[in-house]
Amino acid sequence: MLSVLKLKSSIQMKKILAFLLFTTLLIPAFAQTENAVNKTVSEGFESNYNADNFEAIFASFSTEMQNALPLEKTKEFLTGLKSQAGKITGREFLKYEQTYAAYKTTFEKAVFQVNISVDANSKINGLFLKPFAESTAPKVERNTSKLVLPFKDEWTVIWGGDTKELNYHVQSAAQKNAFDLVITDSKGKSFKTDGKTNEDYYAFGKELTAPADGEIVLVVDGIKDNKPGVLNPVYVPGNTVIIRTSNNEYLFFAHFKQHSIKVKQGQKVKQGQLLGLCGNSGNSTEAHIHFHIQNVEDMNAATGVKAYFDKVMVNGELKTDYSPVQKEKIRNAGK
Repeated sequence: MLSVLKLKSSIQMKKILAFLLFTTLLIPAFAQTENAVNKTVSEGFESNYNADNFEAIFASFSTEMQNALPLEKTKEFLTGLKSQAGKITGREFLKYEQTYAAYKTTFEKAVFQVNISVDANSKINGLFLKPFAESTAPKVERNTSKLVLPFKDEWTVIWGGDTKELNYHVQSAAQKNAFDLVITDSKGKSFKTDGKTNEDYYAFGKELTAPADGEIVLVVDGIKDNKPGVLNPVYVPGNTVIIRTSNNEYLFFAHFKQHSIKVKQGQKVKQGQLLGLCGNSGNSTEAHIHFHIQNVEDMNAATGVKAYFDKVMVNGELKTDYSPVQKEKIRNAGK
């Protein structure tokens, strides 16, 4: 789901701009070697930043980025960054995190991971800065809590599995085991007529429920639902809920319908309890569920955990302790 704008504060820096990649149904994965376009764009960003040529950096933004961060805001952010962190003195390509090229970037006064996403026109459509640190969180291969599917009725797995052919999320550390799910009819269509409105999609407005007991540790609500086919470049996950289980598994949901979330941060929830309604908010092309498990709350530092569900009907056949894959139709057993 291309970029998200947020502001953070820290002792070293009062304001850090973050454009965070999340998932959509359609974004492809990239190889883990820096390509020529990213190399040129990142070198240009570094050069212009060090030369205080902030107008040139703004000119390198896509239209969506320019709308989200106008010239004066761009100058304000970059001026603040430079006054707190200084010039860039070194930069090392690390990997791709979906559409973002990630760089360990050494400034005069700090070290950050700088992620830059580039669109088809070689324009920057996502920029993300965070303090650089090796993750010390424990790596967990799979969930130990017993999970049920977070919905009623039968849904179809659009992305799910362990290979990039089955699941483009595999290139993202936190989302590598994520699922995107929709509801389809007998013809395989996810909408009733022409797909031009959210209400035309079978999944839109469907109830989403807690897969396990836990505590709500994050709620984001109030993000508008998109028109089908139009992405939100400002807040990519859209309306979001994260549940922490008793085994410290973080269950991450994205793209709820605007103002539909029924839980609050700090609230204890039971398996099967209503969380909210399926929507089309954030970096989403149509009404669908994005669900994944990660080992810590912060997606920027997290590693994905493979999700196995206790008892699931898969294409009409009962499966136990099962992790669904692309194209399978799934529902809770006995439902």
